[in-house]
Amino acid sequence: MNWISNFVRPKIKSLWSAKSETPDNLWRKCPQCSGMIFHRDLEAAQFVCMHCDAHMKIGAVARMKVLFDEGAWEDIALPEVPLDPLKFKDEKRYADRLREARAKTGELDALKAARGNIAGVRTTVAIQSFDFMGGSLGMAVGEGLIAAMRAAIDHKTPFVLFTASGGARMQEGILSLMQMPRVTIAVQMLREAGLPYIVCHTDPTTGGVTASYAMLGDIHVSEPGALIGFAGPRVIENTIREKLPEGFQRAEYLLDHGMVDMVVHRHKMRDALGRVLKLLARKASRAVAAVGPYAMPSYVSPKQPTS
Repeated sequence: MNWISNFVRPKIKSLWSAKSETPDNLWRKCPQCSGMIFHRDLEAAQFVCMHCDAHMKIGAVARMKVLFDEGAWEDIALPEVPLDPLKFKDEKRYADRLREARAKTGELDALKAARGNIAGVRTTVAIQSFDFMGGSLGMAVGEGLIAAMRAAIDHKTPFVLFTASGGARMQEGILSLMQMPRVTIAVQMLREAGLPYIVCHTDPTTGGVTASYAMLGDIHVSEPGALIGFAGPRVIENTIREKLPEGFQRAEYLLDHGMVDMVVHRHKMRDALGRVLKLLARKASRAVAAVGPYAMPSYVSPKQPTS
């Protein structure tokens, strides 16, 4: 061994390794206009492109920071579920996919729930994260939604859900599909308790999520440009062999055809939800005052006629 092997080569390798430690995520490319945005500017803009106003995907924690008053909330503990009940394996083991997703996102699964104030109204919020295996609906998400809805009933708060999902989690098979009726029953429990259930669709909301609890809200709010549907446009076109209308399954198209009630910019989401929650609270107060405090629940769904 000589000084070239002992000194020069290690020194050169250290230079290359120093370069590789430079973060490669300082800039983000907008998927719509291809504009390059500095990561801090993008975070300050709530992950909305300042060039074309495209609403990019945002994490659950980042959304909660701008949703709750003063960025303060209380996390709701979600139940644990079996890691890999079917011992599923395709290109790699499902258990390995879960570990990779958890290491990447720092979350246990694709759902986060919390309780805090929105425009002064105490509210329970659940957010699906597309970063975790496409926000897919599995046992963890199903159990988490049921637990969060039960917490809303216990604390007598409205429930707001932000959806972002590619559908059911195929690695859990029938156990994943079972979560659709289970969460639907939990939604009915909210309704029977007289509590508002507001769904906010984000891009994308598809598959079994759309086919169940995502379309059962008392009020449906969507972010601009969000894809909302069961099957994707390409699958539908290949099935019916026809060209779909421009903007089909996008939030604005569904608003025009009565599938959603509001399309709200992300920067205005907290104020819009605050107005809706206060309106529902005032409606409930007037109803109770008219018929007595024991003759009616604390909230009456706007989509259900009353006698």
